Amino acid sequence: QVQLVESGGGLVQPGGSLRLSCVGSGSSLDQFTVGWFRQAPGKEREGVSGISWRDLRSYYADSVKGRFAISRDNAKQTVYLEMNDLKLEDTAVYYCGVCPPHYRCSTLGPEQYNWWGQGTQVTVSS
Repeated sequence: QVQLVESGGGLVQPGGSLRLSCVGSGSSLDQFTVGWFRQAPGKEREGVSGISWRDLRSYYADSVKGRFAISRDNAKQTVYLEMNDLKLEDTAVYYCGVCPPHYRCSTLGPEQYNWWGQGTQVTVSS
């Protein structure tokens, strides 16, 4: 199995930046698409960004395009999410999850992802 640990969240002012990390252990993240999701209080979990393993294809929710950037370092078993120009509506608990091969990972649908970390809180506030 794959265990995931998210980190890097915190309190930031609007317009600020944060960089989240998702570190995998146990099974290798190779062959898995890894995605970032977020869940605000009272809302459903939504896909934010994802990145494939081999060709590093990335995809983003419309709400974060141009502001967030996803990357991965397979040697370190780590996926990053750089968040810039943060807005109040970005406030949420951010989770990473893995999507097995042949699943519809690029849809960023939470149902396509099998394993999750515990999440890291991102709060954007003045």
